[in-house]
Amino acid sequence: MAGAAAYDGVKKVAKSNAVRQATVTVTAWGLRGARAAEAGAEKARLVTADVVSEARARIGEEAPAPGTAAGHGHEH
Repeated sequence: MAGAAAYDGVKKVAKSNAVRQATVTVTAWGLRGARAAEAGAEKARLVTADVVSEARARIGEEAPAPGTAAGHGHEH
């Protein structure tokens, strides 16, 4: 009897919109967190590139043109 009552309770909660709304809210939080992490990673990459570029300039070395990978195995 207790099992049947518990099952009916779970079934009512599952049918309610509350579970769906909670799931959507948690997913939205996850998406916001992922976007914030991506933005932080991009900022760190840009800062690192600026530092490397400045260091190369200080030693008189020219930075490679964007999009060129040293020794990528073929000529264009």
